Amino acid sequence: MKNSLIIVACCILVVALTAMGFSINKKATSPTRQTITEMRTDNKTKEIYFAGGCFWGTEHFFKQVRGVTATEVGYANGTIKKPSYQEVSKGVTGAAETVKVIYDPEVVDLNLLIDLYFKTIDPTLLNQQGNDIGTQYRTGIFFSDKADEALVKQKIQELATSYPKKIVVEFGPIKSFYDAETYHQDYLDKNPGGYCHIGADLFDIAKKANPPKDADYKKKDQKMLKKELSDLQYEVTQNNATERAFENEYWDEFREGIYVDVTTGEPLFVSTDKFESGCGWPSFSKPINEKMVKELADNSYGMKRTEVRSKTGDAHLGHIFDDGPADKGGLRYCINSASLKFIPKEEMQAKGYGKYISLLNKKDEKATK
Repeated sequence: MKNSLIIVACCILVVALTAMGFSINKKATSPTRQTITEMRTDNKTKEIYFAGGCFWGTEHFFKQVRGVTATEVGYANGTIKKPSYQEVSKGVTGAAETVKVIYDPEVVDLNLLIDLYFKTIDPTLLNQQGNDIGTQYRTGIFFSDKADEALVKQKIQELATSYPKKIVVEFGPIKSFYDAETYHQDYLDKNPGGYCHIGADLFDIAKKANPPKDADYKKKDQKMLKKELSDLQYEVTQNNATERAFENEYWDEFREGIYVDVTTGEPLFVSTDKFESGCGWPSFSKPINEKMVKELADNSYGMKRTEVRSKTGDAHLGHIFDDGPADKGGLRYCINSASLKFIPKEEMQAKGYGKYISLLNKKDEKATK
């Protein structure tokens, strides 16, 4: 009878703890504790993995770099699935404390990220960085894109010429990666005075390593445009083609942001001046600056119209009509989506369009008056 009561009590306890564990640990187990093959990045970003000793400092370091869009700390290339911090700390899992760095290659390149990483480690120390000792603190660069292998190998070989001792930085494909427990993520953000083997001066170097560059918009040759643009973008911008109404990328795009020339990146229009015209193409009341576009007479197809082209790139954009909203000046710049590239407001600073954010804020100011 006693044994039966004990069994019943244990069952009740297990059920209760299971229920509590589900609600308490739900955040920690989803989407954490996943292998790299299960994680997703969008088509605009790339990823690289750096093992540089204690991952608290390495993560905080890369978060300072302009162009790094996200970071995660975890355990890489170990021999067991979903290791815990306690297991990794014992040095029996084969896993290395590692930071997954997701970055925008249009803003920062892998070459710079590797150079910065080398500043944070002693590449001649095996299984040790700072005061941390153990196989989990070994150094390494791991990639998920085979195309990155050559650069990683080259950078490590170049590094070796600067040291009399052997370089022990591992490199190779990422075979497995499991997110560390939630309390390890963004640790130094949550604990500014926490332990870190990387000096504060290096954080400052990371912040200044990739400053926004002054824009230098130049017209590209036809060979380069053929390579960079889609067939539709090329036909529209170079041969004055027109895309289908209501079947183009930005006709119904109304997020805050900036629209730039797809051939040069030069700013042309902002979302503040975009309006729904019902025509099926992006419509704007005016360009950011009239000096950024040029107007030409267009008598094709038996019609008298005014063509609008980008001044620097000389790309065909669309046409101007006088049936726009009266309160916005009465003009409608009817523009092909294929001639444009949209940069959302939250990405403008990182991609070098920060000085135009104030144009978007004018809309907010009007709304509060």
